[in-house]
Amino acid sequence: MEASNALTRQGHRLLQIGVALFLFTSFEGFAIPYVAAPLVGRSAHSLSALLGVMLIALGLLWPRLKLGAVTSRIAFWFLIYSGFAITAAFLIAAISGAGRSIMPLAGAPEGTPSQELIITIVAYSSAPTGITSFGLILWGLRLYEGEYK
Repeated sequence: MEASNALTRQGHRLLQIGVALFLFTSFEGFAIPYVAAPLVGRSAHSLSALLGVMLIALGLLWPRLKLGAVTSRIAFWFLIYSGFAITAAFLIAAISGAGRSIMPLAGAPEGTPSQELIITIVAYSSAPTGITSFGLILWGLRLYEGEYK
């Protein structure tokens, strides 16, 4: 498949995922009072809404990236993984009532060592994939000589 077609399709998929996250966030808001750590639940709610906005914005610019098929696929899937991994970490913390070791500012209570380890692994796994994706996206936004005259 041609790289520009792949970029257009991936951009559209990012728009769909962003809107789906808004729907998820809407329903997630009703669950906040019922999770073990409501403050962390509210943080997960805000995070998933922010991720939805970010994916919609990136979906709109995605077709303009100057990336090849393989590079755009890496950037796309790393972006998706990174966003969902950090959101999952917050959701796990909210539901389990744990996560203080990694998200004390979100008001997370102290969980068992195994709960804290799982949340830490999931949360930290989002960093290298997110950084890689954003680096590739920034590289894809480079200008070629003679453009935008």
